[in-house]
Amino acid sequence: MFTTGERVITEADVISFAEISEDFHPIHLDPAYAATTNYGQRIAHGPMGIAIALGLFGTIPQFKETTVVMTDVSQWSFRKPIFIGTALHLVVTLGSKRITRSGHGIVQRSLKLQDRDTLVHQEGHSAVILVRRLSDPVPS
Repeated sequence: MFTTGERVITEADVISFAEISEDFHPIHLDPAYAATTNYGQRIAHGPMGIAIALGLFGTIPQFKETTVVMTDVSQWSFRKPIFIGTALHLVVTLGSKRITRSGHGIVQRSLKLQDRDTLVHQEGHSAVILVRRLSDPVPS
């Protein structure tokens, strides 16, 4: 298991994600509107949590220079809203791994985006292709 450092979600993050995604819903950007909702305040875009989780994964030293590409995201769940000011970290658990016929290493991983109280805000699964050690045999 690996745990990253934390990242605090800022208003600038939410505005930037709105611009990139073209999702300008007032729940994300308008404090007066958001105050009238069940959340009582602005929330980050759901997919922004996925992006934050994947970015935090890249900060783990063991994977920083060995990850080649992500192959999928699956079974992603939005458990709790992410508010501006929330400090999040990522907990990664590695699952199955295999070597393809072409010699790439594929590793399944479970990702949990948690706050300081270890409450899970988002979670799901994703596989990555990693650089393989030269000592690993290639299947025939």
